[in-house]
Amino acid sequence: MSDKMSLWLDGGKVAGRLLLAGTFAWACVHKIAEPFDFALQVATYQILPLSLINLMAIVLPWLEAVLAVLLVLGLWTRASSLVTAGLNLMFIVAIGMALHAKLHLQCGCFASEGAGEEMDASLIVRDVGLLLVCVFLLFAKPDRWTLDRFLGKERHS
Repeated sequence: MSDKMSLWLDGGKVAGRLLLAGTFAWACVHKIAEPFDFALQVATYQILPLSLINLMAIVLPWLEAVLAVLLVLGLWTRASSLVTAGLNLMFIVAIGMALHAKLHLQCGCFASEGAGEEMDASLIVRDVGLLLVCVFLLFAKPDRWTLDRFLGKERHS
């Protein structure tokens, strides 16, 4: 592959990492700041048993924050992409179940309940797009601007 093509491909990988990191960083801000409100939003999905709602409302935002940092740095990029893909898949299933059950609620993705918009199928389309970026990063070689590559944690060939 030519150096110019390799540079463009690496730029695409950086853009993908930053897209995922920015999305997850923005998503975790209100959840960390308002865990009670987020717990209520989790409960409205009617998927988890009540005993797990608080745990999910506390752990999920911090996991999103850690993944955002790892993706920006390019550290453990493949593992971060795999976990991020799993979260996106979980979000797709949860939103799909809520839409199928005709629940009228906000997704709780990026804003508090008062600022959110009611869910629709476009959220699934968005999350499938993010899932595809995760899969691309999972199977691609690390770009030249990752800590993985700098530290020699991934093969260069």
